[in-house]
Amino acid sequence: MNAVPVRHPGRWAGAIVILLVAAGVAQSVATNANFRWDVVGTYMLDVLVIQGIGWTLLLTVLSMAIAIVLAIALAFMRQSDNPLFRSVSCTWVWFFRGTPVYTQLVFWGLISVLYPKIALGVPFGPELLSFSTQDVVTAFVAAVLGLGLNESAYLAEIFRAGLKSVDPGQSEAAEALGMRKSKIMWRIVLPQAMRVIVPPTGNETIGMLKTTSLVLAVPFTLDLTFATNGIANRTYLPIPLLIVAAIWYLIITSLLMVGQFYIERHFGKGVDNLAPAQIQPAKPAPGAAVPATHHRTPTTEDEVL
Repeated sequence: MNAVPVRHPGRWAGAIVILLVAAGVAQSVATNANFRWDVVGTYMLDVLVIQGIGWTLLLTVLSMAIAIVLAIALAFMRQSDNPLFRSVSCTWVWFFRGTPVYTQLVFWGLISVLYPKIALGVPFGPELLSFSTQDVVTAFVAAVLGLGLNESAYLAEIFRAGLKSVDPGQSEAAEALGMRKSKIMWRIVLPQAMRVIVPPTGNETIGMLKTTSLVLAVPFTLDLTFATNGIANRTYLPIPLLIVAAIWYLIITSLLMVGQFYIERHFGKGVDNLAPAQIQPAKPAPGAAVPATHHRTPTTEDEVL
């Protein structure tokens, strides 16, 4: 039987159109003198730009660390039998998801105006220690708190969805074996929930990387976006410096995506189904008897099926 492959002229036509458009865009971007690629090359490794990258990465890592810890606690509280815990978790998610992150950052930048002093002591009693709020909540600390608390509300819902995706029978079986609830959560439920949690968490991390450009509201003025904007204002060349920031964001995002890929592969071990071509019937051992196959005359119903 000579099987003739199906022709797909539409695919070839679409591929040709895409290649022509891509070639036209690349040629336009490469030859347009207004992009000032010489300026882009000059400032790609500028000291202020590299420092801005370092501060941006530090903001992203610390904010996500705070957000993940809070999100795990909020997800557990949301599933608790205690109505007070559930109410606190719901209120937290409602507030931080319902207000813009820029507004929250401005609030944290003005926290020293609302509370000029931080005091430690007996409730409704004498003060033991007191600190100036400006000395404790600096611009960097305010930026980390603003980003981390806002992100915790989104991650809490992601973690809750991951925990609910695990079959309750897993926990019931572990309880039947005498395992503690804390051990069941860390050894049974969370490893399986990570398959659902990791992809959206990686997406939120990439979003956090770009959200750090809003910390000017605190104001924190050492991140990548502020560094490139400062150079652009000084040289009156905004487009090349925007390209510099975009290239660096793309590089960092690409590295984060690679890390996400390996984390997903680690937690997805033994879950992905084999392809149909890989599933083959087991061959009998040499010398073993082959079971007889029962034949019957095909009926009209068989022919229809």
